[in-house]
Parts: sequence; structure tokens; C-alpha cells
Amino acid sequence: MPLLNGKVAIVTGAASGIGKAIVQALLNENCKVLATDQHQEKLTALLQSLQPFPIDQLHTLRTDVSNEDEIEHMISIALSQFGKLDILINNAGIMDHFEPVGDISNLVWEKIMRVNLEGPMKAMRSAVRIFLKQGQGVILNIASIGGLFGCRAGAAYTTSKHGLIGLTKNAGYFYAKDGIRCNAIAPGGVTTNILEGFDLDALSKKIKERIMAGTITNPRYGEASEIAKVAAFLVSDQSSYINGAILTVDGGWTAY
Repeated sequence: MPLLNGKVAIVTGAASGIGKAIVQALLNENCKVLATDQHQEKLTALLQSLQPFPIDQLHTLRTDVSNEDEIEHMISIALSQFGKLDILINNAGIMDHFEPVGDISNLVWEKIMRVNLEGPMKAMRSAVRIFLKQGQGVILNIASIGGLFGCRAGAAYTTSKHGLIGLTKNAGYFYAKDGIRCNAIAPGGVTTNILEGFDLDALSKKIKERIMAGTITNPRYGEASEIAKVAAFLVSDQSSYINGAILTVDGGWTAY
């Protein structure tokens, strides 16, 4: 039997990269999915690329996770479309430009916190209220090894992912006796579009010396599908005793 037969999931940041791969993996396990993203054109392409899944198995919704009203709308649409919610996967995230704290602007800092940390928190808050009523539910946050170590990105991204990991652990333990699990995946270098349009050559000499130099220790870059397989396992009942955990999936990079 498929791992997620009859389950209903929300996946944010679902139109490309890791999010798209997670949607594919969940559909393969017979899960019903509300796939959300802020880019409507990419959601349209997602629907076309994932055919021929049954029309009632996948629904898309343009959602900006930095907007609380849109998060609440996302939750309500999942309930109205599928009648319940079993799984929340917070995947949506944005990268900084590797700025250290002395260079970060308020605008960049606040934008990254709204998307990478506040958005997941608000989605979790709404989902937990549903999960408590039904006595079960699973949350999976896509964090980063940048949330475990100090200089895999800039100050804003690093802080947001450290915060997301703390939020994951807190929720996992607090609701452990309520049938609710909360875990996170900390991917390493994965081939996605998170740096789309970003000119790495334009980085300052200091950033290249202090941050980018460490990439030479990365054994290889991962594929989004490799993260998605882990995600499908962590939201399934096969991982029922895994809770409050941060699973590093980085091909051995941080083992160095």
C-alpha cells in the first residue's frame, strides 16, 4: 500500500526545486496535495508537468507565505477542497546575498524573516489547531545546514534557518502527546533555482574568502528528488517515532 494513501498535504514553495519534487513524491504515494507558490505561472506549469494524476488529487493555489491572510486562505482551501488536513510541509524559502551582519539592510532582513520563519510559524499555528481537534497531524519544515552552522549563507538566511530549527524542536516536543509530530530536513547543497538571477561573480572578495571558500569541501550537489524521498518518509507513519528531529541530508558535507 502507498505510504500516504488517503492523506492530505499542503506543500508551500511547491512550483519548483525541492517543493516540486516533494509534490511528485507525495502524489506517487497516493497523497492528495494542495501545492502553493507565489508564482502562478510556475504553478500552471507544475500542473501540466505532473499530469496525468487524477484531477481530484492535486490542487494549486497562489500563496505568498509572507502574508498572513493568504496563509489562512491556504489552510481553508485545503479543508474545503479535500475535507481535511493531515500534513503541512513548509518548504517556501528565499536566499540572502551572503551579506554579513554589518552589511545587511532592514529590507532584506525583514523580507527573509517573513518568508523563511514567520510564514512557517503562522502556517504551523493554523495547522496545529486543526491537528489538535482531530488528534493527529504531521509538520515537516525544510530548513538547511545553514540552520546548523554559522556561515553557509549570509546573516539573514542563517538566522532564519536557525530559528526554524528551534521552532521545529519546540513544536515537536510540546505536542508529542497530542498525536502531532514536527521534524525538519536540513539539506546541504542541492541543485535548485534558489539562486536564480543571482550573480555569484559579483560577491565581494571578503564573502568569497569567508563563505564561498567552504564549498570546496562539499562532496557533491544533491538532487531535489533525493530530498523529496526523505520528506515522504518523514511525513508517513513509517517514521512514527521520529519527532523533534533535524535530519541532515547533505551527502556527507557536514561530516568533514
